[in-house]
Amino acid sequence: MASTVPELKPSSRLLLGPGPSMVHPRVLRAMSTPLLGHLDPEFLVIMNEVQGMLRTVFQTENPFTIAISGTGSAGMEAALVNVVEPGDKVIVCVAGVFGARLAEIVGRCGGQLVKLEVPWGQVFTLDRIEEALRKEGRVRAVAIVHAETSTGAQQPLDGLGKLCRDHGALLVVDAVTSLGGVPVEVDRNGIDVCYSGTQKCLSCPPGLAPLTFSPRALELVRARKHKVQSWYLDVSMIADYWADGKRAYHHTAPISMVYALRESLRLVLEEGLEPRFARHRRHSAAVMAGLAELGCTPNAAEGHRLPSLNCVRTPEGVNDEAPIRKALLADHGIEIGGGLGPLVGKIWRIGLMGESSRQEHVLAVLAALEQALARTGRAVAPGAAVSAALKTYAR
Repeated sequence: MASTVPELKPSSRLLLGPGPSMVHPRVLRAMSTPLLGHLDPEFLVIMNEVQGMLRTVFQTENPFTIAISGTGSAGMEAALVNVVEPGDKVIVCVAGVFGARLAEIVGRCGGQLVKLEVPWGQVFTLDRIEEALRKEGRVRAVAIVHAETSTGAQQPLDGLGKLCRDHGALLVVDAVTSLGGVPVEVDRNGIDVCYSGTQKCLSCPPGLAPLTFSPRALELVRARKHKVQSWYLDVSMIADYWADGKRAYHHTAPISMVYALRESLRLVLEEGLEPRFARHRRHSAAVMAGLAELGCTPNAAEGHRLPSLNCVRTPEGVNDEAPIRKALLADHGIEIGGGLGPLVGKIWRIGLMGESSRQEHVLAVLAALEQALARTGRAVAPGAAVSAALKTYAR
């Protein structure tokens, strides 16, 4: 019987939302490479290559640096279920959706949650975290989001690792929207557990979660009194699968996704980390200059704005922003994101991550927004936003 389902032909999109980002043709080609078995000696070499490149991108020497089979949320869960035992006190810094998700997982682990909060779009000071560490006494970990995807804020990490070590706590960092786009510097910042996702600044399809554990963190995992509540995400077993020379079977790795990550990491390292970080800053400055011409104001606090995910308040008088985003998608094939939680209807999130961070993409989204806003009856000077971006590039 012939299938009634048509051939897959998705529409062409320019992905400038909070993720996924655009994917380089080389990564797509890598995914079409014939499969190997997940324990094939050739595939084990590929795993070693991925680990080596991930260490460079994380800027760490941690031997345990792998890619969890799952999205960034699997990386988040793996980070916490392995270090938190029932009754452990964990400080979670909540400044948006993903900090709140960290807090939710701590509760599911049976941990004793100490939640610190700041208004969405702001960041935490060292003094605030130190005050909590002094007050709470013995703390197993401090968990914080480096790049809060829901607000566009970038949390400073300087001094936080040392502070946690001085108080005997691990530092767990969410780098889902920062790894490969802004410096994470795991070793310099004293981060014990750091996780990310492939679909953001690494410009790989979603499906793997880069993860690194310091030797200190692994020692704590091995000394647990209770089994990790997740069999699938138990790093003590996953470590044996990724360990060179051991390769004990744990699960069937997503072969094609590992191919894709390998190629995306090759692209990152070919460009170089510092030039890549500079590229993200350059295009962020241009898009923000253009958005200012349209009446948008930054959502995140001054000096703490993510260059990879540009969050702005919608122009004054735009009471319903969703039709504008829909017009961008329908008329121009451009995807941008709206707000989450208390920011629903109030902000736009424009991702310039990895392959999406290009001058032609900045100019395209600004021109499309100009048109969409003009159609609502707003007085928009034709070309003003694009011109402001071009002036930024000229400087």
